[in-house]
Amino acid sequence: MSFGALSAQAKEALGRGASAVGTSTTTGDGGMTAEERAHSRILVYQVLPSRYGMNLDDLRKADAIEVVVGQGAKPGGGGMLLGHKISARVAEMRTLPEGIDQRSACRHPDWTGPDDLEIKIHELREITDWEKPIYVKVGASRPYYDAALAIKAGADAVVLDGMQGGTAATQEVFIEHVGIPTLAAIRPAVQALQDLGMHRKVQLIVSGGIRNGADVAKCLALGADAVSIGTAALIALGDNDPHLENEYRKLGTTAGAYDDWHEGRDPAGITTQDAMLAQRLDPAIASRKLANYLSVMALEVQTIARACGKSHVHNLEPEDLVALTVESAAMARVPLAGTNWIPGQEGM
Repeated sequence: MSFGALSAQAKEALGRGASAVGTSTTTGDGGMTAEERAHSRILVYQVLPSRYGMNLDDLRKADAIEVVVGQGAKPGGGGMLLGHKISARVAEMRTLPEGIDQRSACRHPDWTGPDDLEIKIHELREITDWEKPIYVKVGASRPYYDAALAIKAGADAVVLDGMQGGTAATQEVFIEHVGIPTLAAIRPAVQALQDLGMHRKVQLIVSGGIRNGADVAKCLALGADAVSIGTAALIALGDNDPHLENEYRKLGTTAGAYDDWHEGRDPAGITTQDAMLAQRLDPAIASRKLANYLSVMALEVQTIARACGKSHVHNLEPEDLVALTVESAAMARVPLAGTNWIPGQEGM
């Protein structure tokens, strides 16, 4: 999530919280802030079609680079950051006029296919002296082929983002009707890795609607190597906190249901560029909340793995799963509970 979409204080808090538990955070669109780099032990730098804020110095400061082809909530579409969130600092970082709506392109300007993606990956490796791992992020729409193309282009990791991924940067019709669910995307992507003999060699990171340890355990059992979160992290930082109920009511909503983050009026100071609102967020306190959330999530995954008789969370496998509906059984390719039937597979 970008600086612009989020306040500088929120970006710092994300870096602090992730570092406290030994994991990474990602810049999002629009470049790297000094606070984010200073407080992130592992920082992934996103290269998006917009190229906003992109510069070679920041690329070299990053610990990994993520080439974004698409996002789960809007695969095939661009995005918008409304003008009231284009503060003087955001405008300077993105080389944009202050206060004017910023539109992000839906495709990279200098490549049109997998051959160009391979060239771009080589360019990024040369720029960073072959020191940084390169991720390729795709929105879930044709996960088998997109994962295969990313692997063949030389990616070190594929980030697969399902349609439950949140965004305030696109139209409702995209959010609700474009892309496929995270559950339906994992197995085809894993199949592509297996068919190319690269499963567990090229990492698969899954995102989109991940909220608790059970979600993580299911993703790992289906073949993912890791997960990433977005909206859940904002809630952990303190968004939708009940103590702000009166503030949310003034906006015509209630704590627990506020999601108009694109409007830049977030009372918690997280999804805003309003200096007065942003000052409400103490990065040190917010980061502890995030670290607690991430720690509990990890403990939940470990607890589930132990219940399945596993000594490590990465030993979870599809055989540890059953589905409660025919639809989820078909998408996850695991048996319907109480049967050995996997819908769509013959001879079961």
